[in-house]
Amino acid sequence: MADPIAAAGGCLLCFDDEQGIAKAAADAAGLVWAQVERHRFPDGELRLRLPSALPARVVIWRSLQQPNEKLLELLLCARSARTLGARHLTLVAPYLAYMRQDTAFHPGEAVSQRIVGDFLAGLFDAVITVDPHLHRVASLSEVLPQVQALALSAAPLLADHIARQRAEVLLLGPDEEALQWVARAAQGHGWDYAVCRKLRHGDHQVEIELPALPLAGRAVVLIDDVVSSGHTLARACELLRAAGVASVDVALTHALFAPGAEDRVRAAGVGAIWSTDCIAHPSNSVSIVPALAAALRSL
Repeated sequence: MADPIAAAGGCLLCFDDEQGIAKAAADAAGLVWAQVERHRFPDGELRLRLPSALPARVVIWRSLQQPNEKLLELLLCARSARTLGARHLTLVAPYLAYMRQDTAFHPGEAVSQRIVGDFLAGLFDAVITVDPHLHRVASLSEVLPQVQALALSAAPLLADHIARQRAEVLLLGPDEEALQWVARAAQGHGWDYAVCRKLRHGDHQVEIELPALPLAGRAVVLIDDVVSSGHTLARACELLRAAGVASVDVALTHALFAPGAEDRVRAAGVGAIWSTDCIAHPSNSVSIVPALAAALRSL
């Protein structure tokens, strides 16, 4: 009897901590799915076990928050999948790590975006992600040379959700880098939008300057690709509250939320927090699964 996974038109492999969202995407994309088994030895080394035979087309689902060990998992998983029958490998990484360091800001710094991009390009034939944090780099193809590189945007999905929650809003980006997401979210709804100016003095010290436009009495939604420490959002919210806005909510693609970050943002006066399920978090309000499944079907 033929192995049902090997005989399938395509297979999606996932890990136990992402089984729910990965299975939903596999079902929507018409792929069979299987879980990669992990065992940790007492010395910390990992043993992975994949299905014993794979079809020619294999998708590996791994969102790369807390990325350091996951990058090793991808190395072991991708190389093993090739030996087990995979001829075309796609990585679905809803969150793609190490994108902020796109140049050496000080002598001797590793340009991690370029290094990690080359690493992933050496393992996969295609990479799909959502709202990668690209600043001085124009496209994902520059980060991932010689592979199909597809960057989806959650901004329109977040905008549709905002529209269902608030009648009229002002969209603000907490810094200039957020302009690409703010503009895209506002485009389909005709909302006013602008960005704040940010001066960063370190991971936890930022200065924010609000845009020069009327703010008093307005419902403001701060929108960004990722929230990590929460310091930038918290400071922006404090200034907005002082300027007399009616409300401040937050919409974001990647809810990283380092320890204490959500409490920091809430304490600054943020009301609702809406995020996508690219990273599992209690604030998840918008599913990226249909968009990612459509992207997989298009490959």
